[in-house]
Amino acid sequence: MQEIHILLVDDNEGDVLLTKEALAEAKIVNRISVAYDGVQALRFLKKEPPFMEQESPDLILLDINLPRMDGTEVLSIIKSDPDLKRIPVIMLTTSSSEKDILTSYDNYANCYITKPVDLERFMDVVRTIEDFWISIVKLPKTA
Repeated sequence: MQEIHILLVDDNEGDVLLTKEALAEAKIVNRISVAYDGVQALRFLKKEPPFMEQESPDLILLDINLPRMDGTEVLSIIKSDPDLKRIPVIMLTTSSSEKDILTSYDNYANCYITKPVDLERFMDVVRTIEDFWISIVKLPKTA
């Protein structure tokens, strides 16, 4: 099976490490790139310095609460860009605000998942994302 490239956009180092750990146990080979804020995520996606050599991700896990540019703004830019809009974006965030949920879907998020605070549940959620979005869903080829 083909390798899946995931862009994880999250400023919480603990959540980044837990997500990487859960995905490392995967049945499928994953390559994970990390952006720690919204501006860095867009530079990565648009292959701006220092990310000019990076391959486009097959899937984006995007937090809402980010420094410099929040996740809903990043999502809006991704989904309005003809070169990026087909990349599935999963909102993976601590926010359970109805406003954040509606804003995310209004900006064409592919799904919205609230991060559990319990460690084991968090690991289960990441494994479920992998099972569905990587094992079941057919992802578009990236350029």
